Amino acid sequence: MEKVFIKRLFIVSLVVLIPAISLYAGESSRKNKRSRNDSLNYIEVEGKLKDGITSSPVVFASVYVNGSNIATVTNIDGEFVLKTPKGKEDSKVTFTHLGYENVEMRVSDMIGRENIIEMKAVALPIDEVVIRGIDPEELLLKALEKINKNYSNVPEMQISFYRETIKQNKKYVAVSEAVLDIYKSSYSSTFDNDRVKIYKGRKSADVKKMDTLIVKLQGGPRTSLLLDIVKNSGFILDKEVFEYYNFELAGLTTINDRETYVIRFEQKEDIELPLFNGHIYIDKETVAISGLDFNISEQGLPYASKYLVRKKPASLKVDVNGGHYLVKYRVNEGRWYLDYIRSELVFTSKWKKRFFKSKFDIMLEMAVTDRTKENVEKFRNKESAKLNDVLAEQVKYFEDDNFWGDYNTIKPDESIEIAIKKLSRKLKR
Repeated sequence: MEKVFIKRLFIVSLVVLIPAISLYAGESSRKNKRSRNDSLNYIEVEGKLKDGITSSPVVFASVYVNGSNIATVTNIDGEFVLKTPKGKEDSKVTFTHLGYENVEMRVSDMIGRENIIEMKAVALPIDEVVIRGIDPEELLLKALEKINKNYSNVPEMQISFYRETIKQNKKYVAVSEAVLDIYKSSYSSTFDNDRVKIYKGRKSADVKKMDTLIVKLQGGPRTSLLLDIVKNSGFILDKEVFEYYNFELAGLTTINDRETYVIRFEQKEDIELPLFNGHIYIDKETVAISGLDFNISEQGLPYASKYLVRKKPASLKVDVNGGHYLVKYRVNEGRWYLDYIRSELVFTSKWKKRFFKSKFDIMLEMAVTDRTKENVEKFRNKESAKLNDVLAEQVKYFEDDNFWGDYNTIKPDESIEIAIKKLSRKLKR
Protein backbone atom coordinates (compact mmCIF):
# COMPACT_ATOMS: atom_id res chain seq x y z
CA MET A 1 0.00 0.00 0.00
CA GLU A 2 2.78 2.42 0.90
CA LYS A 3 4.50 2.00 -2.49
CA VAL A 4 1.30 2.84 -4.38
CA PHE A 5 0.62 5.79 -2.11
CA ILE A 6 4.10 7.26 -2.48
CA LYS A 7 4.10 6.71 -6.25
CA ARG A 8 1.02 8.89 -6.50
CA LEU A 9 2.52 11.53 -4.23
CA PHE A 10 5.73 11.46 -6.25
CA ILE A 11 4.01 12.75 -9.39
CA VAL A 12 2.69 15.92 -7.75
CA SER A 13 6.01 17.77 -8.16
CA LEU A 14 9.24 16.52 -9.74
CA VAL A 15 12.30 18.74 -9.32
CA VAL A 16 15.74 18.41 -10.89
CA LEU A 17 18.71 20.33 -9.46
CA ILE A 18 21.94 20.72 -11.46
CA PRO A 19 25.04 22.80 -10.57
CA ALA A 20 25.12 26.04 -12.55
CA ILE A 21 28.07 26.53 -14.92
CA SER A 22 28.44 30.30 -14.66
CA LEU A 23 27.10 33.32 -12.81
CA TYR A 24 26.01 35.34 -15.91
CA ALA A 25 27.51 38.58 -14.56
CA GLY A 26 26.58 40.57 -17.65
CA GLU A 27 22.93 39.55 -17.40
CA SER A 28 22.85 40.54 -13.74
CA SER A 29 24.08 43.99 -14.67
CA ARG A 30 21.28 44.44 -17.21
CA LYS A 31 18.78 43.21 -14.65
CA ASN A 32 19.97 45.76 -12.09
CA LYS A 33 19.66 48.53 -14.65
CA ARG A 34 16.15 47.39 -15.53
CA SER A 35 15.20 47.28 -11.84
CA ARG A 36 16.38 50.86 -11.36
CA ASN A 37 14.24 51.98 -14.30
CA ASP A 38 11.23 50.09 -12.93
CA SER A 39 11.59 51.82 -9.57
CA LEU A 40 11.14 55.21 -11.25
CA ASN A 41 7.62 54.27 -12.41
CA TYR A 42 6.36 51.86 -9.74
CA ILE A 43 5.77 51.68 -6.04
CA GLU A 44 6.45 48.29 -4.52
CA VAL A 45 4.59 47.19 -1.41
CA GLU A 46 4.91 43.84 0.31
CA GLY A 47 3.51 41.99 3.27
CA LYS A 48 2.15 38.77 4.67
CA LEU A 49 -1.40 37.47 5.22
CA LYS A 50 -2.13 35.26 8.21
CA ASP A 51 -5.14 33.71 9.90
CA GLY A 52 -6.30 35.97 12.72
CA ILE A 53 -6.74 33.05 15.12
CA THR A 54 -4.11 30.45 14.23
CA SER A 55 -1.49 32.87 12.77
CA SER A 56 -0.92 30.35 9.97
CA PRO A 57 -0.19 31.89 6.54
CA VAL A 58 -3.12 32.46 4.17
CA VAL A 59 -1.79 31.00 0.92
CA PHE A 60 -3.00 31.60 -2.64
CA ALA A 61 -5.03 34.62 -1.50
CA SER A 62 -5.89 37.14 -4.23
CA VAL A 63 -4.35 40.59 -3.87
CA TYR A 64 -5.55 43.28 -6.28
CA VAL A 65 -5.79 47.04 -6.70
CA ASN A 66 -9.45 48.06 -6.87
CA GLY A 67 -10.63 49.24 -10.28
CA SER A 68 -7.52 48.01 -12.13
CA ASN A 69 -5.88 44.92 -13.64
CA ILE A 70 -3.06 45.02 -11.09
CA ALA A 71 -3.07 41.81 -9.08
CA THR A 72 -0.97 39.07 -7.54
CA VAL A 73 -1.37 36.02 -5.28
CA THR A 74 0.21 35.19 -1.92
CA ASN A 75 2.77 32.41 -1.87
CA ILE A 76 3.02 29.38 0.37
CA ASP A 77 4.25 31.56 3.24
CA GLY A 78 1.34 33.98 2.81
CA GLU A 79 3.72 36.60 1.43
CA PHE A 80 3.07 38.97 -1.48
CA VAL A 81 4.83 41.67 -3.45
CA LEU A 82 2.65 44.12 -5.39
CA LYS A 83 3.89 46.77 -7.82
CA THR A 84 1.58 49.71 -8.44
CA PRO A 85 2.20 52.64 -10.81
CA LYS A 86 3.16 55.89 -9.17
CA GLY A 87 0.13 58.14 -8.85
CA LYS A 88 -2.06 55.35 -7.44
CA GLU A 89 -1.08 55.89 -3.82
CA ASP A 90 -4.70 56.68 -2.90
CA SER A 91 -5.98 53.46 -4.45
CA LYS A 92 -7.21 50.62 -2.25
CA VAL A 93 -5.83 47.09 -2.26
CA THR A 94 -8.24 44.21 -1.57
CA PHE A 95 -7.18 40.89 -0.05
CA THR A 96 -9.59 38.01 -0.57
CA HIS A 97 -9.60 34.25 0.03
CA LEU A 98 -12.23 31.56 0.20
CA GLY A 99 -13.57 31.30 3.75
CA TYR A 100 -12.27 34.71 4.90
CA GLU A 101 -13.69 38.21 5.10
CA ASN A 102 -12.19 40.62 2.55
CA VAL A 103 -9.64 43.13 3.83
CA GLU A 104 -8.97 46.53 2.24
CA MET A 105 -5.95 48.79 2.70
CA ARG A 106 -4.84 51.97 0.98
CA VAL A 107 -1.57 51.78 -0.98
CA SER A 108 -0.21 54.86 0.80
CA ASP A 109 -0.72 53.17 4.18
CA MET A 110 1.38 50.16 3.09
CA ILE A 111 4.46 51.92 1.68
CA GLY A 112 7.63 51.18 3.64
CA ARG A 113 5.87 49.00 6.21
CA GLU A 114 6.05 45.33 7.19
CA ASN A 115 2.28 44.87 6.55
CA ILE A 116 1.34 41.78 8.58
CA ILE A 117 -2.35 41.48 7.69
CA GLU A 118 -4.74 39.32 9.70
CA MET A 119 -7.76 37.75 8.00
CA LYS A 120 -10.93 36.65 9.79
CA ALA A 121 -12.51 33.29 8.96
CA VAL A 122 -16.21 33.39 7.99
CA ALA A 123 -17.23 29.72 7.81
CA LEU A 124 -20.88 29.44 8.85
CA PRO A 125 -21.59 27.26 11.89
CA ILE A 126 -23.53 24.06 11.25
CA ASP A 127 -26.71 23.44 13.15
CA GLU A 128 -26.38 20.85 15.96
CA VAL A 129 -28.94 18.61 14.27
CA VAL A 130 -26.91 18.63 11.04
CA ILE A 131 -23.72 17.76 12.92
CA ARG A 132 -25.36 14.74 14.53
CA GLY A 133 -26.77 13.55 11.20
CA ILE A 134 -23.61 13.76 9.06
CA ASP A 135 -20.40 11.78 9.45
CA PRO A 136 -17.55 13.34 7.36
CA GLU A 137 -16.25 10.00 6.09
CA GLU A 138 -19.74 8.90 5.10
CA LEU A 139 -20.25 12.22 3.30
CA LEU A 140 -16.99 11.69 1.41
CA LEU A 141 -17.97 8.14 0.47
CA LYS A 142 -21.32 9.40 -0.80
CA ALA A 143 -19.51 12.05 -2.90
CA LEU A 144 -17.24 9.36 -4.37
CA GLU A 145 -20.21 7.13 -5.18
CA LYS A 146 -21.85 10.00 -7.09
CA ILE A 147 -18.84 10.84 -9.28
CA ASN A 148 -20.36 9.08 -12.32
CA LYS A 149 -23.52 11.16 -11.90
CA ASN A 150 -21.92 14.49 -11.03
CA TYR A 151 -19.02 14.62 -13.53
CA SER A 152 -18.76 14.13 -17.27
CA ASN A 153 -19.34 10.51 -18.32
CA VAL A 154 -18.08 11.10 -21.88
CA PRO A 155 -14.68 12.35 -23.14
CA GLU A 156 -14.29 15.99 -24.10
CA MET A 157 -11.68 18.35 -25.56
CA GLN A 158 -10.42 21.24 -23.46
CA ILE A 159 -8.24 24.29 -23.99
CA SER A 160 -6.25 25.55 -21.01
CA PHE A 161 -3.88 28.39 -20.21
CA TYR A 162 -0.86 27.17 -18.28
CA ARG A 163 1.97 28.96 -16.46
CA GLU A 164 4.94 27.82 -14.39
CA THR A 165 7.46 29.95 -12.53
CA ILE A 166 10.59 29.40 -10.46
CA LYS A 167 11.83 31.93 -7.90
CA GLN A 168 15.20 31.94 -6.21
CA ASN A 169 15.26 34.05 -3.06
CA LYS A 170 12.13 35.96 -4.22
CA LYS A 171 13.58 36.76 -7.68
CA TYR A 172 12.10 35.11 -10.77
CA VAL A 173 14.65 32.88 -12.51
CA ALA A 174 12.28 31.06 -14.90
CA VAL A 175 8.85 31.88 -16.32
CA SER A 176 7.09 29.78 -18.98
CA GLU A 177 3.57 29.91 -20.41
CA ALA A 178 1.64 27.67 -22.75
CA VAL A 179 -1.75 27.08 -24.29
CA LEU A 180 -2.63 23.41 -23.89
CA ASP A 181 -4.91 21.09 -25.83
CA ILE A 182 -6.35 18.45 -23.52
CA TYR A 183 -8.12 15.19 -24.16
CA LYS A 184 -10.18 14.78 -20.97
CA SER A 185 -11.39 11.24 -20.56
CA SER A 186 -14.66 10.28 -18.93
CA TYR A 187 -14.75 10.30 -15.13
CA SER A 188 -16.57 6.96 -15.28
CA SER A 189 -13.70 5.26 -17.12
CA THR A 190 -10.87 3.61 -15.22
CA PHE A 191 -8.93 2.61 -18.35
CA ASP A 192 -8.96 5.77 -20.50
CA ASN A 193 -6.33 8.31 -19.42
CA ASP A 194 -6.21 12.08 -19.88
CA ARG A 195 -3.71 13.40 -22.41
CA VAL A 196 -2.29 16.87 -22.93
CA LYS A 197 -0.16 18.48 -25.63
CA ILE A 198 1.32 21.94 -26.07
CA TYR A 199 -0.35 24.10 -28.73
CA LYS A 200 1.68 27.32 -28.25
CA GLY A 201 4.39 28.12 -25.72
CA ARG A 202 6.99 30.67 -24.73
CA LYS A 203 9.33 31.61 -21.91
CA SER A 204 10.60 34.90 -20.57
CA ALA A 205 14.21 36.01 -20.89
CA ASP A 206 13.49 38.94 -18.57
CA VAL A 207 14.50 37.08 -15.42
CA LYS A 208 17.47 36.81 -13.09
CA LYS A 209 19.81 33.97 -14.04
CA MET A 210 20.17 31.10 -11.59
CA ASP A 211 23.51 31.21 -9.81
CA THR A 212 24.49 28.18 -7.74
CA LEU A 213 21.89 25.79 -9.17
CA ILE A 214 19.87 25.15 -12.29
CA VAL A 215 16.40 24.10 -11.13
CA LYS A 216 13.98 22.40 -13.50
CA LEU A 217 10.34 21.41 -13.08
CA GLN A 218 9.56 18.14 -14.79
CA GLY A 219 6.21 17.20 -16.24
CA GLY A 220 4.33 20.41 -15.39
CA PRO A 221 1.49 20.22 -17.96
CA ARG A 222 1.01 16.50 -17.34
CA THR A 223 1.24 16.97 -13.57
CA SER A 224 -1.50 19.59 -13.66
CA LEU A 225 -3.96 16.98 -14.93
CA LEU A 226 -2.86 14.46 -12.33
CA LEU A 227 -3.95 17.00 -9.71
CA ASP A 228 -7.54 16.48 -10.84
CA ILE A 229 -8.08 14.60 -7.59
CA VAL A 230 -11.68 13.60 -8.31
CA LYS A 231 -10.32 11.54 -11.21
CA ASN A 232 -6.97 10.63 -9.59
CA SER A 233 -8.18 10.15 -6.03
CA GLY A 234 -5.35 7.95 -4.77
CA PHE A 235 -3.46 10.05 -2.26
CA ILE A 236 -6.40 11.71 -0.45
CA LEU A 237 -9.84 10.55 -1.55
CA ASP A 238 -9.30 6.84 -2.10
CA LYS A 239 -11.17 4.72 0.45
CA GLU A 240 -8.02 2.73 1.11
CA VAL A 241 -6.15 5.79 2.44
CA PHE A 242 -8.85 7.08 4.77
CA GLU A 243 -7.05 5.27 7.59
CA TYR A 244 -4.11 7.68 7.23
CA TYR A 245 -6.25 10.74 8.05
CA ASN A 246 -8.56 12.23 10.65
CA PHE A 247 -11.68 13.87 9.15
CA GLU A 248 -13.87 16.55 10.71
CA LEU A 249 -16.95 18.37 9.47
CA ALA A 250 -15.69 21.95 9.85
CA GLY A 251 -18.63 24.05 8.73
CA LEU A 252 -20.88 25.25 5.96
CA THR A 253 -19.81 28.01 3.62
CA THR A 254 -20.95 29.56 0.32
CA ILE A 255 -19.03 29.11 -2.94
CA ASN A 256 -20.43 30.85 -6.02
CA ASP A 257 -23.78 31.26 -4.23
CA ARG A 258 -23.99 27.52 -3.48
CA GLU A 259 -24.07 26.09 0.04
CA THR A 260 -21.02 23.92 0.54
CA TYR A 261 -19.88 21.54 3.28
CA VAL A 262 -16.30 21.99 4.48
CA ILE A 263 -14.46 18.84 5.60
CA ARG A 264 -11.13 19.32 7.35
CA PHE A 265 -8.62 16.48 7.12
CA GLU A 266 -5.28 15.98 8.86
CA GLN A 267 -2.54 13.39 8.68
CA LYS A 268 -2.56 11.08 11.72
CA GLU A 269 0.35 11.61 14.07
CA ASP A 270 1.71 8.07 13.88
CA ILE A 271 2.07 8.05 10.06
CA GLU A 272 5.67 8.65 8.91
CA LEU A 273 4.96 9.68 5.30
CA PRO A 274 4.80 13.02 3.47
CA LEU A 275 0.99 13.29 3.52
CA PHE A 276 -1.42 16.21 3.69
CA ASN A 277 -3.62 18.50 5.74
CA GLY A 278 -6.36 20.63 4.25
CA HIS A 279 -10.00 21.09 3.33
CA ILE A 280 -12.40 19.32 0.98
CA TYR A 281 -15.43 21.25 -0.30
CA ILE A 282 -18.61 19.30 -1.07
CA ASP A 283 -21.59 20.94 -2.75
CA LYS A 284 -24.63 20.50 -0.48
CA GLU A 285 -27.21 20.12 -3.27
CA THR A 286 -25.42 17.65 -5.55
CA VAL A 287 -22.94 16.10 -3.07
CA ALA A 288 -20.18 16.78 -5.60
CA ILE A 289 -16.60 17.58 -4.62
CA SER A 290 -16.29 21.21 -5.74
CA GLY A 291 -12.74 21.85 -4.58
CA LEU A 292 -9.75 20.91 -2.46
CA ASP A 293 -7.25 23.15 -0.70
CA PHE A 294 -4.40 21.21 0.94
CA ASN A 295 -0.73 21.24 1.87
CA ILE A 296 2.01 18.80 2.80
CA SER A 297 1.58 18.34 6.56
CA GLU A 298 4.17 19.71 8.95
CA GLN A 299 5.00 16.22 10.21
CA GLY A 300 5.29 14.99 6.65
CA LEU A 301 7.77 17.64 5.46
CA PRO A 302 10.92 15.82 6.70
CA TYR A 303 10.07 12.91 4.38
CA ALA A 304 9.09 14.99 1.34
CA SER A 305 12.40 15.72 -0.40
CA LYS A 306 13.10 11.99 -0.79
CA TYR A 307 10.09 11.69 -3.09
CA LEU A 308 9.76 15.14 -4.67
CA VAL A 309 13.36 15.79 -5.75
CA ARG A 310 14.16 13.65 -8.77
CA LYS A 311 17.88 14.43 -9.09
CA LYS A 312 20.50 16.45 -7.19
CA PRO A 313 24.27 16.54 -6.55
CA ALA A 314 25.42 14.39 -3.64
CA SER A 315 26.99 17.39 -1.88
CA LEU A 316 23.72 19.35 -1.89
CA LYS A 317 21.27 19.20 1.02
CA VAL A 318 17.64 19.89 0.11
CA ASP A 319 14.85 20.54 2.63
CA VAL A 320 11.24 20.88 1.51
CA ASN A 321 9.69 23.77 3.44
CA GLY A 322 6.18 23.43 2.11
CA GLY A 323 3.90 22.24 -0.64
CA HIS A 324 0.45 23.69 -1.27
CA TYR A 325 -2.21 22.62 -3.78
CA LEU A 326 -5.51 24.10 -4.89
CA VAL A 327 -8.06 22.36 -7.15
CA LYS A 328 -11.37 23.92 -8.22
CA TYR A 329 -14.36 22.57 -10.16
CA ARG A 330 -17.39 24.40 -11.49
CA VAL A 331 -20.88 23.27 -12.37
CA ASN A 332 -22.56 23.64 -15.74
CA GLU A 333 -25.94 22.15 -16.65
CA GLY A 334 -25.86 19.74 -13.75
CA ARG A 335 -22.33 18.42 -14.30
CA TRP A 336 -19.08 19.44 -12.60
CA TYR A 337 -15.92 20.15 -14.60
CA LEU A 338 -12.28 20.80 -13.79
CA ASP A 339 -11.77 24.57 -13.68
CA TYR A 340 -8.47 25.56 -12.05
CA ILE A 341 -5.35 23.96 -10.57
CA ARG A 342 -2.45 25.49 -8.70
CA SER A 343 0.58 23.84 -7.13
CA GLU A 344 3.46 25.40 -5.23
CA LEU A 345 6.55 23.76 -3.77
CA VAL A 346 9.06 25.63 -1.59
CA PHE A 347 12.46 24.24 -0.65
CA THR A 348 15.90 25.37 0.53
CA SER A 349 19.22 24.08 -0.75
CA LYS A 350 22.63 24.26 0.87
CA TRP A 351 25.99 23.07 -0.40
CA LYS A 352 28.23 21.28 2.06
CA LYS A 353 30.89 23.54 3.62
CA ARG A 354 28.97 26.66 2.56
CA PHE A 355 27.20 28.93 4.99
CA PHE A 356 24.40 30.40 2.88
CA LYS A 357 21.19 28.72 1.77
CA SER A 358 19.11 29.39 -1.34
CA LYS A 359 15.33 29.32 -1.20
CA PHE A 360 13.38 28.20 -4.26
CA ASP A 361 9.66 28.59 -4.92
CA ILE A 362 8.25 26.53 -7.82
CA MET A 363 4.68 27.21 -8.94
CA LEU A 364 2.43 25.92 -11.69
CA GLU A 365 -1.14 26.87 -12.43
CA MET A 366 -3.63 25.90 -15.11
CA ALA A 367 -7.05 27.33 -15.93
CA VAL A 368 -9.49 25.63 -18.32
CA THR A 369 -10.76 28.27 -20.76
CA ASP A 370 -12.88 26.26 -23.19
CA ARG A 371 -14.36 22.77 -23.59
CA THR A 372 -16.41 20.81 -26.09
CA LYS A 373 -17.84 17.32 -26.47
CA GLU A 374 -17.84 17.60 -30.27
CA ASN A 375 -15.06 16.34 -32.54
CA VAL A 376 -13.30 14.64 -29.64
CA GLU A 377 -10.01 13.16 -30.80
CA LYS A 378 -7.50 11.44 -28.55
CA PHE A 379 -3.90 12.46 -29.29
CA ARG A 380 -1.33 9.90 -30.18
CA ASN A 381 0.86 9.01 -27.24
CA LYS A 382 3.99 10.40 -28.90
CA GLU A 383 2.29 13.83 -29.18
CA SER A 384 1.35 13.91 -25.50
CA ALA A 385 3.27 15.58 -22.70
CA LYS A 386 5.23 13.21 -20.44
CA LEU A 387 6.16 13.31 -16.77
CA ASN A 388 9.85 13.70 -17.61
CA ASP A 389 9.31 16.65 -19.99
CA VAL A 390 10.64 20.10 -19.04
CA LEU A 391 8.41 22.79 -20.53
CA ALA A 392 11.07 25.51 -20.41
CA GLU A 393 13.26 23.36 -22.69
CA GLN A 394 10.42 22.58 -25.10
CA VAL A 395 8.76 25.94 -25.71
CA LYS A 396 11.14 26.89 -28.52
CA TYR A 397 9.34 24.30 -30.67
CA PHE A 398 5.97 25.97 -30.03
CA GLU A 399 6.90 29.66 -30.21
CA ASP A 400 4.72 31.99 -32.29
CA ASP A 401 5.09 35.72 -31.62
CA ASN A 402 2.01 36.51 -33.71
CA PHE A 403 -0.15 34.29 -31.53
CA TRP A 404 0.47 36.35 -28.40
CA GLY A 405 -0.25 39.63 -30.20
CA ASP A 406 -0.48 42.60 -27.86
CA TYR A 407 0.17 40.26 -24.96
CA ASN A 408 3.88 40.22 -25.79
CA THR A 409 5.40 40.25 -22.32
CA ILE A 410 5.19 37.78 -19.47
CA LYS A 411 4.35 39.36 -16.12
CA PRO A 412 4.74 36.62 -13.51
CA ASP A 413 3.06 38.67 -10.78
CA GLU A 414 0.01 39.21 -12.98
CA SER A 415 -2.91 37.00 -12.05
CA ILE A 416 -3.73 34.18 -14.44
CA GLU A 417 -7.26 35.60 -14.80
CA ILE A 418 -5.85 38.84 -16.26
CA ALA A 419 -3.55 36.92 -18.61
CA ILE A 420 -6.54 34.89 -19.84
CA LYS A 421 -8.59 38.03 -20.36
CA LYS A 422 -5.88 39.46 -22.62
CA LEU A 423 -5.75 36.21 -24.61
CA SER A 424 -9.47 35.48 -24.55
CA ARG A 425 -9.93 35.36 -28.33
CA LYS A 426 -6.98 32.99 -28.75
CA LEU A 427 -8.17 30.57 -26.07
CA LYS A 428 -11.20 29.41 -28.04
CA ARG A 429 -10.84 27.40 -31.25
